[in-house]
Amino acid sequence: MNKKNISIVIADDHPLLLAGLFDELEKCGYHILGKATNGMEALQMILLHQPMIGLLDIDMPLLTGFEVIKTAKDKGVNTKFIILSFHKDTEYITQAKALQINGYLLKEDSFEEIEKCIEAVLEDNEYFSTSFDALSLKNASEEIKKLQLLTPSEITILKLIAQQTNTNSIAETLFVSSRTVEKHRSNIITKLELEGGTNALTRWALAHKNTILEI
Repeated sequence: MNKKNISIVIADDHPLLLAGLFDELEKCGYHILGKATNGMEALQMILLHQPMIGLLDIDMPLLTGFEVIKTAKDKGVNTKFIILSFHKDTEYITQAKALQINGYLLKEDSFEEIEKCIEAVLEDNEYFSTSFDALSLKNASEEIKKLQLLTPSEITILKLIAQQTNTNSIAETLFVSSRTVEKHRSNIITKLELEGGTNALTRWALAHKNTILEI
């Protein structure tokens, strides 16, 4: 595909990084529809222009990159999203996979890798930075596979647990018995292969809160 036909919106709250990325993409012939310095501005540009590619930082004022992507996807935007971040932790990779984000790059990556990622996601392939170690990617994928085993009811309960809602309050919220909630908790523990008793689920849910709430 001709680069001038590849429309892109970029967002980063670091002015120098944003300017550098803009200049490099423009110099290489990409069609830059806009650049944003906060999440809300990025979301507005994406909803308005519906670019082929959204290249976003995670940590931005008003809305994070993940929140921008989730909202845009909920509104039916067909943009392919690429995260460009400093974050290497498995937690962030898992969140990206939970949101079915097309690409995840690190700010230490070369511009050549950014172009490889753009090419890959436009061909409907997932692309994660070669700087990620294989174990982190594997662990993130395994966590997502386990979460995909949960039923809609179990996901609802897991989200409430992640928000530190106790069993009785969950039962009242969902109009079911506490025994039903406990049964769901037991099933979730089994599917997630957790060890350490009933508190293990609460600890796991709090540790993975951001990923759970993205589901």
